[in-house]
Amino acid sequence: MTDGPAKPHPIPDATGRLSLRGLRAFIALEQAQSVAEAAKALGLSKSNVSQQITTMENGVGAKLFDRTRRPISLTPAGQAFSLHAHRILATVSEAEESLAELNLDSLPILNFAIIDDLDASLTPSLAASLQAKLPRCFICTFSGRSDQVTSRLLSREADIAVTASIPASMHRFQVLQMLREKFVLVTARGTYDPNLEWRAQLTQLPLVQYSEAMPMGLMVSTHLKRIGLYAPRRFSFEASRSVIATVAKTGGWTLTTPLSILDASRFKEHIDLFPLPFAGLSRQIYLISRTDELGALPETLAKQCRALLQQDAVPEFARLAPHISNAIEVYHEILI
Repeated sequence: MTDGPAKPHPIPDATGRLSLRGLRAFIALEQAQSVAEAAKALGLSKSNVSQQITTMENGVGAKLFDRTRRPISLTPAGQAFSLHAHRILATVSEAEESLAELNLDSLPILNFAIIDDLDASLTPSLAASLQAKLPRCFICTFSGRSDQVTSRLLSREADIAVTASIPASMHRFQVLQMLREKFVLVTARGTYDPNLEWRAQLTQLPLVQYSEAMPMGLMVSTHLKRIGLYAPRRFSFEASRSVIATVAKTGGWTLTTPLSILDASRFKEHIDLFPLPFAGLSRQIYLISRTDELGALPETLAKQCRALLQQDAVPEFARLAPHISNAIEVYHEILI
């Protein structure tokens, strides 16, 4: 007699041996060579990262890191495992992007937030691009200050944000660098001579400030205190156009960025632009989205934004201020 068909061998239980969380902890520690830095990059505690690594080492039956040395380094087994870990996560990432792209086809609404300085120059082109990629999707846009734009992203009122303020919990977001711009000195036409001592001149002219309730205002105020420049404080505004218009009307001065100047270009005949006569100051602009939710769409939009800025904003500012034409630097394909 036969005992019937052979029973299939049970599949070994892999629970606790390998996990995506463990693989991400492995790669973070490999790159950072420090548990503290790996934990910071992942937004986890040091004990959590250590536990993930220990669980993985127990699962594969080998020590992957030499944690007795500083910096922490891979063991020979860890070096062999590294190639497979990177391949697995790359495959998972591709799968997640493919699924996200499929989900985008049925996306009913996409909320896009952008800082005021770039609204007029970028939003129409980006809205048209989004409409072409997502024909059944309603595109809703918002423009405002950097902190307002980032706040909308955090509260899920925005899906994609172009802003100068990075969220504190970076591990939840994909952050793509767009550009870096240097602050410049803006004065009313004919009121400032760059060949004379700058401090004596600026302390005699009214300072037109950005409100310190907004990131740019706080940034400028902190920088002026750092260099010990205390000028008469007469005005405070939130909008760049109001700041620059008031500089022109009152014979005052301010510190602002090339993009802010381009947004208020109708006042260009009434102002002069100079590189900062003291320590430099700059800000960066980013395109930010929540990780693994929109597939390759954020990278596509970031690439388009960079191209538009390089094509339009950079040469326009160079024509306006050829002596500081290097004040805008557009990045290329950079992910934080």
